[in-house]
Amino acid sequence: MQSSEIRRKFLEFYQSRGHAVIPSAPIVPENDPTTLFNSSGMQPLVPYLLGQTHPAGKRLVNSQKSFRAPDIEEVGDNRHTTFFEMLGNWSLGDYFKKEQLPWIFEFLTKELGLDPQRLCVSVFEGTKDVPRDEESVEIWKSLGFSDDRIFFYGAKKNWWSRSGEPEKMPPGEPGGPDSEMFFDFGPERKIHESSQCKDQPCHPNCDCGRYLEIANSVFMQYVKKDDGTLAELPNKNVDFGGGLERLTAATIDNPDIFQTDMFTSLYRYIEALTGKKYGAVAEETRAMRIICDHVKAAVMMSADGVIPSNKTQGYVLRRLIRRSLLYGRQLGLTHDFLYVGKLVAPVAEIYKEAYPEVLQQTDAIAVILQEEALRFGKSLERGLSEIEKVKTLDGKIAFYLYESYGFPWEMTEEIAREKGQQVARAQFEEEFKKHQELSRTAARGMFKGGLADHGEKTTQLHTATHLLHAALRKVLGEHVGQKGSNITAERLRFDFSHPGKLTNEELEGVEGLVNEKIKEDLAVTFVVMDKEEALNSGALAFFGERYGDKVKVYSIGSFSKEICGGPHVSFTGTLGHFTIVKGEALGAGVRRIYAMLQ
Repeated sequence: MQSSEIRRKFLEFYQSRGHAVIPSAPIVPENDPTTLFNSSGMQPLVPYLLGQTHPAGKRLVNSQKSFRAPDIEEVGDNRHTTFFEMLGNWSLGDYFKKEQLPWIFEFLTKELGLDPQRLCVSVFEGTKDVPRDEESVEIWKSLGFSDDRIFFYGAKKNWWSRSGEPEKMPPGEPGGPDSEMFFDFGPERKIHESSQCKDQPCHPNCDCGRYLEIANSVFMQYVKKDDGTLAELPNKNVDFGGGLERLTAATIDNPDIFQTDMFTSLYRYIEALTGKKYGAVAEETRAMRIICDHVKAAVMMSADGVIPSNKTQGYVLRRLIRRSLLYGRQLGLTHDFLYVGKLVAPVAEIYKEAYPEVLQQTDAIAVILQEEALRFGKSLERGLSEIEKVKTLDGKIAFYLYESYGFPWEMTEEIAREKGQQVARAQFEEEFKKHQELSRTAARGMFKGGLADHGEKTTQLHTATHLLHAALRKVLGEHVGQKGSNITAERLRFDFSHPGKLTNEELEGVEGLVNEKIKEDLAVTFVVMDKEEALNSGALAFFGERYGDKVKVYSIGSFSKEICGGPHVSFTGTLGHFTIVKGEALGAGVRRIYAMLQ
């Protein structure tokens, strides 16, 4: 079955059951600087899962573009990717387990035609504080699941909260058990016997790949009390997620997701370019998978406005492009670095129906990727020259090459092998762990007080961002459009389209206009209306594909009017004094401003 058909069937299935289809949020969270990327369909909906009213109602469904940076090192096997689509449906205080589990079972077996006997499920086994999820067990049994196809796991596997297991949840945090569904590719393929975990019993959460998780229903039914105990929520939520790539693999009974229609056109181009055959040599197949995944993720990221840089999302994009080129060398692609740009069109073709904005930006994205590839080509040559100067490669030098030139471990190991040397992997991993901890510490500081908690300072700065946007359009012209934003409790960062550097006079004019509107103590109000009505009324919306049929339109007097879902103050007079800290260029036609309130 084609992935586009599965996506369509899923949306129609839940739409027929009273769900409003909402659009995918962008890969980069619009109002949540606590994280770099949206990594699931649930993430953009957290405020509504926590109690806010969604404009589209209590039953929602969509397919969400997602990216998981921690999985970069995992890519290369038959089932891990960085970019993926998550099919999701939600009940915001409406239906619960007795509706959700039969529905998803019906969708998988009737709509997708999966053999019920090849499905197994996992449920929460319970703790001393939370009982075993017997309700889900009974529902699964009523649907025909025998005891040998129902597996029990603890909180690390079958419990969801933003903080992890129940004991890690802070007061006021919601959470609950989940129930996963797995597709069994069967013992006859001997997948487990050929894996690194062959000496252990095989089960659904085994790492061998025989079982593929294809669906997960989270039942948010508890809240942490101040005394540390869990209480039942009065309004319980359902949060479902199913990976489209994995569901597609299950429908064609192939454990390799890279052999679905979501990847085949990409690796076939690489086959034609290199003369190599996918599946013929393990190391070459792994390299093809990495290139396919990384270039696809880079294309989708670029389509959402991310530009290669040395910080935050831009750094991840740069790393993806560089890793693609490094693994291209393993396939003989040592000089023509422009092939990454030629893969943009096949990616856009895959998503032309679901995300037409990618197709519309094909040429521009290709230029971005090719320019970055050419820059790294020079860096790559410098890194190889550095290696030639080193007599003995060790783990610290391997990490230096990784951090400075983007060399993955496998690349350094191969170069070392050519010199008749062996690099200590443990030493490299020790340096890598130090780097990760520093990165996590920096990230915690960078995103302190993000919009996810709707704190007072971030709410003020978010409102000031609307004033800044309007002021830029007044001073520079209506060609100015938002390209991204990042707001913490300390400062705002706003990216926008503009062809040249702002003069001091222009910056002073923008700053002065914002402060003028703050002094006027304008009212900040919103109304909920149809998207088309909002656009016709003059509301700005530079990411139209992100919005559903019903939207919130925030007005700041008659000065600013935008479609937005974030928190705002009631009057501009509470904002204080607005100061532009600095402005800088991000790339061709894109500028960035940092500002603060005092």
